[in-house]
Amino acid sequence: MSPPPKQFTSPARLELNAVARLATPVVTVQLGMMVMGTVDTMMLGRYSATALAAGGLGHAAYFGIFVFFMGLLFGLDPLVAQAVGAGDDARVARHLQVGLGVAVLATIPLSLLMWDVRWALRLLNQHPSIIEPTAQYLRGLVPGNMGFLVFVALRQGLQAMSMVRQAVWAVVISNVVNVVANWLLIFGHLGFPELGIRGSAYASSISRWVMAVVILAAGWNVLRPYLTNVRHAVLRPAAYGDLLRIGVPVGFMTSVESWLFVAVALMMGSLGAREIAAHQISINLAALAFMVPLGIAGAATTRVGNAIGARDPEGARRSAAVCLFLGASVMTVSAAAFATFPGVLARLYTPDERVVAVAMVLLPIAALFQVVDGLQVVAAGVLRGAADTRVPAILAVCGYWGLGLPLGWWLGLRLEWGPRGLWWGLTVGLASVAVLLLLRIRRRFAGDLAAYETS
Repeated sequence: MSPPPKQFTSPARLELNAVARLATPVVTVQLGMMVMGTVDTMMLGRYSATALAAGGLGHAAYFGIFVFFMGLLFGLDPLVAQAVGAGDDARVARHLQVGLGVAVLATIPLSLLMWDVRWALRLLNQHPSIIEPTAQYLRGLVPGNMGFLVFVALRQGLQAMSMVRQAVWAVVISNVVNVVANWLLIFGHLGFPELGIRGSAYASSISRWVMAVVILAAGWNVLRPYLTNVRHAVLRPAAYGDLLRIGVPVGFMTSVESWLFVAVALMMGSLGAREIAAHQISINLAALAFMVPLGIAGAATTRVGNAIGARDPEGARRSAAVCLFLGASVMTVSAAAFATFPGVLARLYTPDERVVAVAMVLLPIAALFQVVDGLQVVAAGVLRGAADTRVPAILAVCGYWGLGLPLGWWLGLRLEWGPRGLWWGLTVGLASVAVLLLLRIRRRFAGDLAAYETS
């Protein structure tokens, strides 16, 4: 059979190249943000065991709270991407300014939730020795909240314009600042006060403001036409309706997924130290691999949104297909590594053969987990590009909390499958959401792909 004519393969290849160019810096940014948390953990571990435990718990609690507000700002992606595709600069400016307004306003509830978490830690039966330092850590992160949310708003806006290098520079420079600030403020070097865990939190707050300043400075030539003239419309509450209608379901969806993993970790902790250690190894490896489809999902939102804004439904469908194919492909590679070398990967984290033995049971399950997790996050990104966020949020609740978590509890704790049962519950939950979102894409993209009608 002769190869297909070049004109039929060229659009898909061009789309694949465009997605790869856009996704690679997004992956770099996500990895850079993970490195920041890893550096905090490593340096606190050299200060004291209590600081390490409190910092790890505090970071997990912070992410559990912050993820909703970050998801809220992800609503900017389709709004800006579709406006860019339509060549409507006035609408781009309005959405960017509204996004920054939401970032500033969201700082208030976020900070109030973080100000005193001691009651919540007691409710969760956390060890008394780490409750106070964990609360201090979260309170020390509060000054950086506005900077972090402003960074997210600017990053999402620029990403929707296919401008991603600015965020890379911001994350690289802030990581350097974070290392230096941790060294100075945790240990009290060069005459700075020795603040321990509070010093790590202050270092994170400083680095988050650095991220905001650097991305604004690096992207100023692009952003200036949209930000210098404040539009009167953004001063009215009604102007925030579009972002809230799209962003609130995204924030809710990202929250229920992250809280699913928290719930599984709490159930895993009831099985013993060896089991929770193996779970943490497997989750960390999965999270590292997950950064790649997460970057592809961001590219999918931008490419699909741009095409819909430009009234190019075929282009939107092609972008969706390419992104889903790419996400499944890269996660198949990581799945193969998890299934083939579980012992090798586990021993990178610990020499304890008892922990390695449990991890070797979990990592082959994580192999299947990888593929469906990659598909569901890219599918969610595709739908977000079409400004379709409410139904995916409902589907996520049904899959994660209606099926995955109860099944994991039943298999792991009631049938006493242990860690293996909890991970099968996770995998089934993610697989069900992936299938439901793919069915939603099939239905949504089979019809008219009209741009979101802004108010």
